Amino acid sequence: MKKGLFSLVIGLLVAGSISACCCCGVDYKQSNDAYYKNGKFDQEAAKTAYKKMMKHFGVEVYPVLETNEFWVTDFSLGDFANAGMGGIFWMNPHYPNVKGSKYEGTGFLGHEIYLLPGQMIVEHAHMATKKGPAKREGWLVRNGSCYSFSVNPNAAKFSAFPDMIAQSQVRGGFITCNAYKLLKAGEVDILNNEGAKHFLVAGPEGAIVTEYGNFHDGDGLRFTNPAVKF
Repeated sequence: MKKGLFSLVIGLLVAGSISACCCCGVDYKQSNDAYYKNGKFDQEAAKTAYKKMMKHFGVEVYPVLETNEFWVTDFSLGDFANAGMGGIFWMNPHYPNVKGSKYEGTGFLGHEIYLLPGQMIVEHAHMATKKGPAKREGWLVRNGSCYSFSVNPNAAKFSAFPDMIAQSQVRGGFITCNAYKLLKAGEVDILNNEGAKHFLVAGPEGAIVTEYGNFHDGDGLRFTNPAVKF
């Protein structure tokens, strides 16, 4: 009897573990092969992956996310699984989709960032342009988690690069940030200095991040990796 009861308990524990694993597992993190066709970035495959992630988090896929307002990029690096992002500009003073609207000229930006598990926005900075001052920004993690990397003049360089950073960027020497913090859902971080290098890396379930900032001008973007095109 005791032996049978023990076996039953073990069986239930194992079954529960399997069930929990299936519920917590993600089916939207794939290798680069899933996002390229004949060497060309497959944007629809990338968008599908983000939509699966949204459903995983119980986030509504708004109708606008079925349009070209929802954009994705691999930064022209061919490494989307590790270095890429998706996004939508809810508002940006001079962005075409709000041209002539009540938001034009207001000076602020609303942006949603989508990152698959372990995916990295490559290191960059924002500079002033003729259209406006350097972009200042802050990030609120809505779902999942992410690591916020920055430059801290009072911190030493990494003795070993954190393993969550895309190796394609580490090997190329395209990382100058030397500090980071983990942000969980509901937590906020801000760009510590105007013009400072920074980047985000998603946690194991990916991340949906709301970005707040002033007007974003693409001409003010400066990427550490010279091969990046955005």
